[in-house]
Amino acid sequence: MAMLGPVVVITETTSAELVGLLGKAGAFPIVETRLAAAPAAIAEIQPVALLLAQSLTGASDRDVKAWIRTVQARRGPIMPVLMDAKEAKATAIPFAVPFSTDEPAPQIVARLRAALRVRTLHTTVLRRSSDTQFGRYGVPPSDLLNYATVLCLGRGRSYPALSTAVGEQVGLMGAMSIETAARALQSRDLDGIVIGDGFSPKIVDTLLTAIAEDPEFRDLPVGVFGNSAHKEDRLPNFFHIESDLSHLMAWLLPLVQIHAFTSHLNRTLKSLDSKGAIDSETGLVASNAFWRELDRAIHEAEDGGSALSVARFSFEEIDDRLSIDVARLFSRLVRSVDFACRESDGSILAAFTDTDLRSAHVVARRLAGTLRQTIISSDRDRDTIKPTVTLATLKPTDNLSSLVARIGTYPTVAAG
Repeated sequence: MAMLGPVVVITETTSAELVGLLGKAGAFPIVETRLAAAPAAIAEIQPVALLLAQSLTGASDRDVKAWIRTVQARRGPIMPVLMDAKEAKATAIPFAVPFSTDEPAPQIVARLRAALRVRTLHTTVLRRSSDTQFGRYGVPPSDLLNYATVLCLGRGRSYPALSTAVGEQVGLMGAMSIETAARALQSRDLDGIVIGDGFSPKIVDTLLTAIAEDPEFRDLPVGVFGNSAHKEDRLPNFFHIESDLSHLMAWLLPLVQIHAFTSHLNRTLKSLDSKGAIDSETGLVASNAFWRELDRAIHEAEDGGSALSVARFSFEEIDDRLSIDVARLFSRLVRSVDFACRESDGSILAAFTDTDLRSAHVVARRLAGTLRQTIISSDRDRDTIKPTVTLATLKPTDNLSSLVARIGTYPTVAAG
């Protein structure tokens, strides 16, 4: 991917090495500016990316706040911000993607390219969407962290503190074995991975290689926490922190934030492709499209004499964040011949086509079992969720309303 400019490098001194590195990677033009002059430079040059080539330690609060306001106020595709964050305290910009000049040069370039891929994706969404909300983002929205999920892998002495630090900031999925981690990669929408201690270097390197070789996980943030040194140049958002949990989170959260934004944009594109039939928040069928599709499926089942079953998966005391997590996992689990939507109370409605009641019990039991084993509540108790499943199958005398009434719900829009 070519790095077209302009790129602005903010520094109080010359950054010949960094500028030369960007130039060799194809960035042009590259403009250097001081922090105090950064707002004016951004307004005049309209860069595709910004790099802070220094720590903000010692910078005036006025200059920092003015620069942040300028970035956040921009409209149109996001402008990735990369910040030299060798020091734990040098991450005062919560949306800035961290890098370190101590990292190999190709790693820094790869991280910038990964961020520019998000800008390109955002540009595509803007071009195809008539909804102006998608153009309001100067930076990835911070509230996406409320719905992000990070896999925390470990089983050593530091794992309790590590999982607590991660779980206090984002949704946590814990794993104490490589096999569990591999299953999570295939079944969950993950926005980051943290690998703690308790595994041999060979096992960790094997996992990193597997992640790096799968294009689906290419830009996934992956952090290794512990004294064992690991490198994976093929992962642009890979980083290693030895012992400071605050430093780990300072690196992890901005990378998770931009990855969650990428996932949001990808779901939005699917929604646009389906003309709104797919819910961009969950990946399930949108509510109005679900009722239309179910009404159509009922008529087709009646005309063709085939079976049709419906199910309602309800959850007690489920909050919005957990409800979204459940729905996104459900969208991965549901069979290609079936369709489902999320109700306003967090319940999941599913239609199983060509499926009688006995077979529907098998499918629903599998889905409920996976949800119980995978989703953990976001409260302090960290309990697994316990879905209650209600099933009904189409009878000759049924219509849309009578069928779904037996599972405790009703159509929310007119079918047609």
